[in-house]
Amino acid sequence: GQFVDGLKFSGGSHSLMPESFIREITNLAHKHDVYVSTGDWSEHLLRKGPTAFKEYVEECKRLGFDTIELNAGSLKVPEETLLRFVRLIKSGGLKAKPQFAVKFDKSEIPIAGDRAFGSYVAPVPQSSEIVEDVDLLIRRAERCLEAGADMIMIDADDVCKYADMLRADIIAKIIGRLGLEKTMFEASNPKTSEWFVRRYGPRVNLFIDHSQVMNLECLRGPSLGRTRTSALKSSYFLM
Repeated sequence: GQFVDGLKFSGGSHSLMPESFIREITNLAHKHDVYVSTGDWSEHLLRKGPTAFKEYVEECKRLGFDTIELNAGSLKVPEETLLRFVRLIKSGGLKAKPQFAVKFDKSEIPIAGDRAFGSYVAPVPQSSEIVEDVDLLIRRAERCLEAGADMIMIDADDVCKYADMLRADIIAKIIGRLGLEKTMFEASNPKTSEWFVRRYGPRVNLFIDHSQVMNLECLRGPSLGRTRTSALKSSYFLM
């Protein structure tokens, strides 16, 4: 608890566990001042009907979750629907953490005259062509923050999955527009974590595997402790 800000149930793993066991884990985490987040499971609810997501939010709150993650790439819903999900989570008393990747299906890229988000754009059939658009990622993330999202998760794929292939240009642009406080990056390995800490300082928000906690703590340095206030909790390290 001293070095960990949050605990995440990977994917839909919590759906396979007894409710009593989930509450046992969430209670233990809260006892040590650690928030608990879902993984990107909400996309599996869409087939259950229009009220399924609201029921999911209520269930997560009952089980002791503090944060619901929304993987925009997996959800594949219109932008306004994603924003509605963020507002539903907030109105339910939980925190929202949308996750974005830097690559999109070409059909998701607004044409030149339609980049003013919020206006109706006729749906375009999905294509098999994947394109990179960091500006679209940032604009959608900004709209989620305006809707009340507490943190934006950046998918490691094609950005920071491997230390020797880090896209420093994309990372710098995201941080420059969204800021460090509201942005969390997936760090797939210790070398990636080290790069982030050396480039952006010890207060950068990183999502890492639990086995890397102490190595990252050593990189951050002993002087921070629980001194900063993050967007999601009072400690300084986000996992």
